[in-house]
Amino acid sequence: MSTLKRFFQDTIIYGFATVLPRLMNFILVPLHVSALTTGNYSINTTFYVWAAFFNVVLSFGMETAFFRFFATSKEKNKVFSTAFISLTASTIIFFLLVFIFREHIFDLLDLKPFYFNILLGVLALDALVVIPFAYLRASNRPVKFALVKIINIGIVVLLNFYFLWWVAKFPQTTPQFILDNYSDADKVGYIFLANLAASAVTFLILLPYFFRMKANFSVPVFKKMIGYSWPIMVAGLAFVINENLDKLLLKDMLSDEIMGAYSGCYKLAVFMTIFVQAFKLGAEPFFFNQAEKKNARQTYALILTYFVIAGSFILLFLVAFLDFFKELIIRNDDYWVTIAIVPVVLLANLFLGIYHNLSVWYKLTDKTRMGMYISVFGALITIGLNLLLIPVIGFMAAAWATLAAYGSMVMISYFLGRKYYPVPYNIKKIGFYLILSSGLSIISFLFFRENYIVASGFILLFLLIVYFMEQKQLRQLINSG
Repeated sequence: MSTLKRFFQDTIIYGFATVLPRLMNFILVPLHVSALTTGNYSINTTFYVWAAFFNVVLSFGMETAFFRFFATSKEKNKVFSTAFISLTASTIIFFLLVFIFREHIFDLLDLKPFYFNILLGVLALDALVVIPFAYLRASNRPVKFALVKIINIGIVVLLNFYFLWWVAKFPQTTPQFILDNYSDADKVGYIFLANLAASAVTFLILLPYFFRMKANFSVPVFKKMIGYSWPIMVAGLAFVINENLDKLLLKDMLSDEIMGAYSGCYKLAVFMTIFVQAFKLGAEPFFFNQAEKKNARQTYALILTYFVIAGSFILLFLVAFLDFFKELIIRNDDYWVTIAIVPVVLLANLFLGIYHNLSVWYKLTDKTRMGMYISVFGALITIGLNLLLIPVIGFMAAAWATLAAYGSMVMISYFLGRKYYPVPYNIKKIGFYLILSSGLSIISFLFFRENYIVASGFILLFLLIVYFMEQKQLRQLINSG
């Protein structure tokens, strides 16, 4: 099997592990927007914004460091054990500090104590399985990885439907102890409890991996890993700011209702998010494993071209049929006030995927601090533009700020990569596909809304152009051994 074929195979499996859970989670969007007001959806969003923030803090970049050193180390047990013990210890310390200062943290996070306690449980369980999940990826076990992820989201989906729909519709089938404690006014709490249950089951499934390797904490290995990982953690925090600060600012500067509507419509970008996440899951270990091979840089360049083609198609398809997806998924028209953000957010997430691809240069050259600086710069753009423009143009400022942040990060990373780790990316071809897809998307959104005949014509035109430009390369890829 050729190198590229193996990459695409693993990415498809990781994509399945990401796509199916995300699609199952996507099924929950109509349920949530129907069961929750935009104000309550704001609470749901706040919970998961803070979950994303603390997940980055608790993992402190150790997942990527694990890939970096596990792939090259002859003492893989030592790398696994050191990473796992360090994450476990840091998680315990974190929770001791949170317990001491919990009263102040309640106010800071703007969450009820009950919600906050659930959040702590989810964070602890998720932090403990970071390295076992990374081990599955590093040891080329994507099927097991996918299975565990699917079980996790399956529990989330089933419990959501049970508490938000089944109990209310069929109370006669519900055990009495659940009915005695059921609160129709606090449905958002059941969403969080479903997440806690899923995290607990995932932890139990992966528990055997905790004992697979002997405990062998190495201070020298830890110093190398933490030196590599802490800039990635800072970059991760900057990413959380880019992805989520806009929602918190909309809540504070406009209203809970606008924030809830914005977050609901943001979900329509999920297919691009899935694509980017699937690529990242497959690409990160692949890039490290291929680094020493002769044609590694040419492979990286080709992968980016295919990534942009696929991402550009997703952008055009979703924008062309946006109103169809809007009515299918966001069934509560109170949310539609923010629908105009979707094309901008889709393009922003495509740029984020390009940035993940370009990041190979600082990960392979151990210049993770440079990646940190780029991400922090993007976060500063997000903060500045949101604070400056939300009072002027409202919620659209958040979408444009996200696009500006990721676009600037792509440009900076590309030019720095040319200096430190040159990769022969086909910039003209990549730029052409981006401009073609964006241009057709703009025309479709502004002038042919809900005209699906024209929309289909735009999509067919894009695919024909791709076919004529890529047919030779695609044949070589298909016929490769």
